[in-house]
Amino acid sequence: MSRIIIDTRSPEEYAGHHVEGAINIPPEEFMTGLPAALADIARSTEIIVYCRSGARSNTVSHILRAQGFTNIINGINAGHVEQLLSR
Repeated sequence: MSRIIIDTRSPEEYAGHHVEGAINIPPEEFMTGLPAALADIARSTEIIVYCRSGARSNTVSHILRAQGFTNIINGINAGHVEQLLSR
């Protein structure tokens, strides 16, 4: 299965700890359009987004849906995502 994990926290937060394999794309990068890292991604790709409390990832989830992505999971935070991936 194709899956992308997006850490929507700041680069400094990402550097401190992040889910293995996650890419860092803060919400600000979505404000001017789809980030280049997602340009060639199929709209049905599973995308898990997370931050610290779920607020930023929720915002990014809405933006991704507006861009036509259909398989978005708000993982809330790194701990929740790591639990989800370990299942």
